[in-house]
Amino acid sequence: MNKELIFLRAFAFATVIGMVFLTTSAFKTNGNQKFTEIDVERINIVEKDGTVKMIITNVDRFPNGNDKINTRPTNQSRKKRSGMLFFNEDGIECGGFIYDGQKKENGHSSGLSLTYDQYDGDQVMQLLTQDYTKGGKRFVSSSLAFNDRPSEESQIKTSEIMKELEELRKKDPKVMQQKYDDYVKKNLIGGAPRIMLGKSKAENNGLFLFDDKGMPKAMFYIDKENNAKLDFYNDKGEVTASFPDHKTK
Repeated sequence: MNKELIFLRAFAFATVIGMVFLTTSAFKTNGNQKFTEIDVERINIVEKDGTVKMIITNVDRFPNGNDKINTRPTNQSRKKRSGMLFFNEDGIECGGFIYDGQKKENGHSSGLSLTYDQYDGDQVMQLLTQDYTKGGKRFVSSSLAFNDRPSEESQIKTSEIMKELEELRKKDPKVMQQKYDDYVKKNLIGGAPRIMLGKSKAENNGLFLFDDKGMPKAMFYIDKENNAKLDFYNDKGEVTASFPDHKTK
């Protein structure tokens, strides 16, 4: 009887040691691992301290809502899309690459966006393509844009302000507008496009320049009739000068 107990104890001990060895060795790797093909829904690229630096994800696992990355909240209102998100050394989102495209009831809708953000802010550079059908007609625009952003903005503060303004909009739109203007004066929200190079929704291909309020100031482009034009605008967005100053017959 004692011999059997000793054997069972020795067997149990050896089994536990074997399981610990197999478990630890299964997760211990030496050097790079090579895969011919891998299917995955999301990959988090992290530093040794655990800071997330990049996320590659499908639509369902795209972070938004109550998700937190590097202990920071994510954009709750952002649509889920497949793509990548980039994070800086402080763990703050600093850009991304997203894309989508699908058939609609009356046509299709697709797009692509590659962005780089101001530190702890929104995008200051964007490569954007939009392709959609409306009223039986296809619209395609592609551009590289550079934007000004408020000097005092931060992602968390902007999210809080947007929620506040949305609640005010439901109660009193005039009060909401006053509050919005106040935040803009404090350089907490706002921003404006300054340079756009590409094809506009009006099917003009060229270089488009804007003032610090986002109003057009100068445009050098080829219109959809293949005419080269140079237009200048006042603060109201009205053309003040144009070259050539006559229409081509």
